[in-house]
Amino acid sequence: MIIVVKKDSEPKQVNNLIEWIKGMGLGVDISRGENTTILGLVGDTSKVDMDLVSSLDIVDTVKRIQEPYKSVNRKFHPEDTIVEVGGHKFGGKYFQTIAGPCSVETEKQIVEVARAVKAAGATVLRGGAFKPRTSPYAFQGLRDEGIKLLLKAKEETGMPIVTEIMSVRHIDLFRDVDIVQIGARDMQNFELLKEVGKMHKPVLLKRGLANTIEEWLMSAEYIMSEGTKDIILCERGIRTFEPSTRNTLDLSAIPILKEKTHLPIIVDPSHASGIARLVRPLSLAAVGAGADGLMIEVHNDPPHALCDGAQSLRPEEFADVMRRVDVMLPITGKERD
Repeated sequence: MIIVVKKDSEPKQVNNLIEWIKGMGLGVDISRGENTTILGLVGDTSKVDMDLVSSLDIVDTVKRIQEPYKSVNRKFHPEDTIVEVGGHKFGGKYFQTIAGPCSVETEKQIVEVARAVKAAGATVLRGGAFKPRTSPYAFQGLRDEGIKLLLKAKEETGMPIVTEIMSVRHIDLFRDVDIVQIGARDMQNFELLKEVGKMHKPVLLKRGLANTIEEWLMSAEYIMSEGTKDIILCERGIRTFEPSTRNTLDLSAIPILKEKTHLPIIVDPSHASGIARLVRPLSLAAVGAGADGLMIEVHNDPPHALCDGAQSLRPEEFADVMRRVDVMLPITGKERD
């Protein structure tokens, strides 16, 4: 349920209404725009008398929300959420690129790649420390040592870092990580979502391998219900019957999400395709569809990468993608800060 408060209502009256709602055991998500204030009610709203609320002098309209997701719903929060990380803004008119290797391998590798992607225009460094692999015999990542190396690269370049968490047992290791990533395989690991939500850090939430948009938004709702408001959604391709690519990039998800939620949405063309030569065209397609950013895998020696070398760009290839992205951004009304 949402309550639209009339413009120029007395703040005291609005606060009294909020406290009355909270007294019924409901949460209140407050969205203040230039011309209106919207109160989003979270919880069992069946106990709320809509006619009574509608009769209040300060209330313009009262509407029930049919979608199961509430706090992430654009009806609750009409304005775009801007997620700021290390002085860089995701969402609204802003566009950011996250780049780096699939896996952190050595200090030399991660620092070298970090310097290269920063020079090309990336603003956030990615790198896997904990790697969820299909085979138990595949490289699983450097774990806590990988996070230490990411922090070293951050110290060397000034770039904020994002890396994936796989277990609530690892939360303490992520205290200095700037963006906590929930990977596709953990999109519906609800206990992990709740605990990450309690960290009150920016979260990058990837879409699951075969999940609907509504299921994805419900996972974001889990995180937000624990207090974290800064969530970045990442479309990384979904499982279909098509074998030509690793996954199928769902570009339609971008404009659909722009209608359904206020959260920023970025695209990972590397995992979507699994093929390095497709990263450039898919990146440009994502920009054209209105994405708020990209997440691209870059490695200084892809043939010898310990993970996902086939989909990783060399630094010079990444720089070429960034130059082309910069040409397109003004057309879409986006800008890099």
